[in-house]
Order: sequence, then structure tokens, then C-alpha cells
Amino acid sequence: MSERVIKPVGRGFLFLDSHPAGCARIVREMSGQVEQRTPERRTALVVGSSSGYGLATTIAGLARYGIDGVGVSFEKAPTARRTATAGWYRTAETAALAAELGRSWTFINADAFADTTKDEVLDLVAEQLGGIDHLIYSVAAPRRVDPRSGETYQSALKAIGGAHTTKSLAFDDGEPVLQEVGIDVATDDEIAQTVKVMGGEDWARWITALQERDLLKPGFNTVALTYIGSELTGPIYRRGSIGAAKADLEQTALTLAKDGVTAWTSVNGAAVTQASSAIPGIGLYVSLLHKVRGLETPVQQSIALWDQLTGEAPLDLDDDGRIRLDRWELTDDVQSAVRAQWESATQDNIAEVADTTWFLSEVRRLYGFDVAGVDYEAETEVDVAWPDH
Repeated sequence: MSERVIKPVGRGFLFLDSHPAGCARIVREMSGQVEQRTPERRTALVVGSSSGYGLATTIAGLARYGIDGVGVSFEKAPTARRTATAGWYRTAETAALAAELGRSWTFINADAFADTTKDEVLDLVAEQLGGIDHLIYSVAAPRRVDPRSGETYQSALKAIGGAHTTKSLAFDDGEPVLQEVGIDVATDDEIAQTVKVMGGEDWARWITALQERDLLKPGFNTVALTYIGSELTGPIYRRGSIGAAKADLEQTALTLAKDGVTAWTSVNGAAVTQASSAIPGIGLYVSLLHKVRGLETPVQQSIALWDQLTGEAPLDLDDDGRIRLDRWELTDDVQSAVRAQWESATQDNIAEVADTTWFLSEVRRLYGFDVAGVDYEAETEVDVAWPDH
């Protein structure tokens, strides 16, 4: 047992420790957004189940449709000096939620890119579930080691075609700071490496591995989660090196479909996640969007996704065959209002034109802080075990 008082200490949007009680409570808050439906037994594999939209999709599927499944993520255990990562604690609470709901969920802590992980996961799928109805792919990683070649690829946050400067949001002792951030141009190699990390190659390998083990159930479908976003963030995101990877992910869906696999990408709306908060300009954009319109939560969007994947609701596809959960964000009136706020934002008015206090709190909540009902002055147990399997 190791109890101590945990404080939010870090640099920028990265914190050194996470709060176990806060992370657990967030999982319960998320499940509380879900209205249960009468379940028919379905099974799912969620690759990237501990954070962001992957976590929301796991909780929504579990709580709404009683889905049984396996979740894969890569988290750090607690040490003598540091707590576990937030995703570790969220996973432990998600497993507890599944047990309370009488569902079968196993969580694997391993590198999703590794063939050894795929072997371990598929053994569990065969033993515990007998096959998979749905595969949700939600992986955001800074690097990837290709198990076939041994080569390490590194993703890059860079522009394509020309350098770019963007407004960006930072904080100094809790006070919002409006910055100008320069974005370098990606080389061809950096673009290719980013595609290798965040594109569709690994998603396709998961499908192939399941096919080779005959673990795709009749009616199987799969979806990889992606983002398009605003023209305001386009140069660093959709038209940048990350966008090249997202385009590859979407092309992978089309290739899988041609090969007889029911596959889509799901375009989710803006959210505050550990991955997105590191991207210049995204924090400012999301803060402005929240001020203008508010956000649909990842759980709300994940409910809509599950309703479509299970056939409860019709598919909402665009002309490119992508599921669109982001239409609320990209309407002309919303984007026009956000652009006006973006262009008018200065250091003097940033706290008025954008929801900066809300954004900083949301970032802290990613690590289990700023959660209502948690006593942050009390000691809390940090040695939380990874769920058994």
C-alpha cells in the first residue's frame, strides 16, 4: 500500500502524476452519460481503450449495449517516485464498471503495434469471446516500432508545402497566454514516417490477424477513429503531416472494403485529449469552439457511433464513405463565429473571447484533477493493480 497526497505538477499541458480517485470518478461520470439499451450479446476489440475517444467508445459500448470485449492500451505502472499514468487508473475503473454490469472485459497493457501483442490478444478473443463483431481502432502514438522490419518510425507535427505560423494558447501560472507559434515544413521522410505511425498499416494488420485466426463473426465491422477539423487548424492538422496519416487511414478503410471487410473511418468532433492538447493551435481553437457553441462530449459521440455500428440508427456517411460525428462542429455558422473570435483574439481579450479557464480545467481532468467530489488534500492509494485476466 502506498498512499500520498497528489498534486498537479508539470510543464505546459503535461503532468508528472495522475490522481487515481479523480481518474476513477471520471470513468463513472462518463458511464453516467449513457442510457442503457436491451443488449444482445456482441463482442468488440478496442485498440487504444484507455484514453480519449477510445476510452469513450469502450465505456459507451459497455454501458449502452452490454458489449463484451478486449481493450488494448500501453500505460505505465506506478513506481516509487511517480503514480501510474492516467490511462492505467481509468482502465482499472473501467474493468470494475464492467464487472458490476456483469460483462466480460479483459484489458491488455502492451504495445498495440507488436505482433506478440496481437498474438496474446487474439488468444484471449478465441478463448473468451469466440470471435469479434466490432473492431474499434483508436491509436495516437508518437512512435512505432515495426515488428516485421525492426525499424522505428517517429511521427512529426509539421506543415506540408510551406512554413506556417498559428496563434496558440499556453498558460503561465494558470493565466492564459496567446502565442504565435511557427510550424516547420515536414520533409518527405518525416511525412512518410508519420504515415507509418498514425496511418492505416497497423489497423489493417489487426484485421488480417483476426482473419487468419477465423475470428471475424458474421456481420463484422470495423472503424478507425479520425478527425478533420476546421480550416483554422488545417495547416498544422488536416493539411499537415498528421493529415497525411489520416488520409492514409481513410484509404485503408476503402482498401479493406474492396477486400470484403465492412470498414469505415469515423470522423469525430473536437475534444480535449492528451494527444490534441499537444498540437499548436488546437487548444485555442477548442476553447473558442466551446465558447461559441459548446462541445458534444466524446461519450455522446460514441453513443451515436455504437448506434450506427449496431444498426440501431442509420449510417451517417459523407460522399467519401466516412461516418460523420462532427457535423455539429463544422456548420457554416459555427465556423464563421469561431473564425471571428480567432481573428479578434489578443492577449488583452483572450480570457473573454475563449473559454480558457474551462480548457485548462479539461486538461487537468485528463490527469484526474479538477474533478468534482474528489478531496485533493487527502492521501490516496496510488498502487492500483492492473485488472486481472
